[in-house]
Amino acid sequence: MLLPVVPSSPLPVASDFSTLSWQDLRTAVQACTRCAISKTRTQTVFGTGNQQAAWMVIGEAPGAEEDRQGEPFVGKAGQLLNNMLLAIGMPRETVYIANVLKCRPPNNRDPQVDEAANCRGYLERQIALVNPTLILVVGRIAAQNLLQTTAPLARLRGQEHRAPVSGTPVVVTYHPAYLLRQPSDKRKAWQDLLFAREVFARHAQSPH
Repeated sequence: MLLPVVPSSPLPVASDFSTLSWQDLRTAVQACTRCAISKTRTQTVFGTGNQQAAWMVIGEAPGAEEDRQGEPFVGKAGQLLNNMLLAIGMPRETVYIANVLKCRPPNNRDPQVDEAANCRGYLERQIALVNPTLILVVGRIAAQNLLQTTAPLARLRGQEHRAPVSGTPVVVTYHPAYLLRQPSDKRKAWQDLLFAREVFARHAQSPH
């Protein structure tokens, strides 16, 4: 008789982490071995910035430099993100920055479905702890994972979305690494940032 296969590491749900403090959440991420990329990482990349920020920026996953330094959005893409935020009056130190994945996928490949699912509870708890007025999501993969959609980036831009669990307003734009490869789209990204600022101003009128 065939016995049912029991997963060795079941996918987490948000409630697994719903009572964790910042420090306990960071410790859980550092110790995480829920999927195979935990074996190839140099270190986890938890997140950085103001833990009471009104803006939260969410990207896809750590790259090689982030894996080495343990901080999201460093290097050229990070510098461009800093400049983008500064252009709308939001210096990097005033926002909180995190990724969908806390470990670097090998060779910077796209995250797999199970990997994003394994990390989802961590990100949802970060959003709950920050309790931002606005989430700015950069890149197609991060947007699709956060919003649980397969819609292309072009359809996600220019709209106000809501994060599924928290209900936080979400605005989508291009990933800085993409803009470094396709600088002609920086004008569209600027339009997204202006739209994000408008959405933020509208919601900031209510208590944060």
